Amino acid sequence: MSFIHTSVTNGVGDIVLDRPQALNALDQTMIDDMYRVLSEWGDDDAIETVLVTSGSDRAFCAGGDIRAIRDHAIAGEHEVISRYFTSEYRLDQLVAEYPKPYVTLVDGASMGGGLGISVHGEIRVVSERALLAMPETAIGFFPDIGSTYFLPRLPAGVGMWLGLTGARVRGADAVEIGLATHFVPSAQMPAVADGIRGGSPLGAVLRPFRDRPSSEIPLRKVGEYFADDNVSGIVGGLRGAVGDEWAEEMLALLGRASPTSLCVAAAMIGAGARSTLDECFDRELHAAEQITSTADFAEGVRAMLVDKDRTPRFAPASLDEVDPAAVARIVGAG
Repeated sequence: MSFIHTSVTNGVGDIVLDRPQALNALDQTMIDDMYRVLSEWGDDDAIETVLVTSGSDRAFCAGGDIRAIRDHAIAGEHEVISRYFTSEYRLDQLVAEYPKPYVTLVDGASMGGGLGISVHGEIRVVSERALLAMPETAIGFFPDIGSTYFLPRLPAGVGMWLGLTGARVRGADAVEIGLATHFVPSAQMPAVADGIRGGSPLGAVLRPFRDRPSSEIPLRKVGEYFADDNVSGIVGGLRGAVGDEWAEEMLALLGRASPTSLCVAAAMIGAGARSTLDECFDRELHAAEQITSTADFAEGVRAMLVDKDRTPRFAPASLDEVDPAAVARIVGAG
C-alpha cells in the first residue's frame, strides 16, 4: 500500500499525499516513493511540471513521522533512524534542485517535513487555511529538513523567531516573509489545481491571484528581538519588554521548549547563514542522529505526540543549566 498517488496528464506529473489519519506525516515509504517518482519524472521529457497536493482537507503534511523515530530510538535502532533522515534530506535536496517547475498547493497545515517538500520548491501556493511552522524545539528536536539554510535567509530575525518559538504563520504571512510565493483563496484552490493539471501555463493560472490579505507579523519586533543567535540574550530582551503582549506570548512559547533544543537550534540556524545547502543537510544529519538519542527527545515526543499531556519535563530545565559541550556535540562543533 502506498500513501501517495501519482498520475501524469497533459505533461503534468501529479503527486497526491494520502495518509489522512496521520495528517500526511511522512513515513519511510512515502519518502522513498516520492524520491523514486520525482527522480523518474525529472528525466522524463514528456513531463514538464510536477504538482504536489494533499488528499486531505485537514493538512498538506504534518511533518516527519516523529513518533516512529522515537520508537526506533527507544529500541536502539539507530541505523533505521539514520536511514530515515538521510533519505528525507535527500528528497528535500532533490526538490531544491529539481530541473522542472515543482508546484505545491498548501491548503492546510504544513509543519516540519511538510516544509521540506514544499519550501524548497519553485512555486509554493498557500491559502488562508495554510498554517506553516517549524515546531521542533517543543519536542526536544531542532528545525531540520534544510530549514537551517532557508530560515536565516528570510527577513531579519524571522528565521530565528520561527525556529526557536515554533510560531505558526498563516498563508498571507508566509508569502510576506518568503516561505510561499503565491496566495490563492481556499475556495479557488481546486480551480488552480485543475488549471495546472489541464496543462495551462503556470503564469496564466496564477496571474489572477495578485492580491492577498495584509500580513500580521510584527516584522519590526521580530527583527529587534531575534536579531542574533544568543538565546539568553533573546529571552532577556523579551523579558525587558514589560507590558508587551506579543513579547509575553513569545516568552511563553520559548518556555515550553527544550532549553537544549533552543541552544542547538540557534547554533544550527546561525551556522546555516554561512553555509551552503549541502553543508546544512550534512550538519542536520549529524545533529538528528545525536539528538534523537537524548532523553529530551523521547520526553518531548511523549508529551506532545504520544500521551499528549503537553507537560514535558526537560532536563536541564533552564537555559542557564544547558551544557555548551552537549550542544557542541549535537551540532558537530568542536
